[in-house]
Amino acid sequence: MIGQKISPVLEEIEATLWEFEYHSAVKPEYTMDGFRGGVKIFMSVMMDKMWELQDKDGISSSARIAMAEKLGNEVRSLVKIYTNIDTHELYEL
Repeated sequence: MIGQKISPVLEEIEATLWEFEYHSAVKPEYTMDGFRGGVKIFMSVMMDKMWELQDKDGISSSARIAMAEKLGNEVRSLVKIYTNIDTHELYEL
């Protein structure tokens, strides 16, 4: 599955970030494309773990859909509050 395939890449990115943050006092200077990629990765891993929880708890299809929508809206709100970036605009052409 895709999560298993890219997990080693994500772990390498994580290690690189820890190393950078430990030794650097400057901001990383992400591009908007990089920011968008980070948000997408976060949403993907969150949805994966939410799905596991939903399976474990036997959550109905309609409740799963509602949870997924709520998660998306909450991430959008969090990003907007702390960056003034609307995640919906990250994918506009």
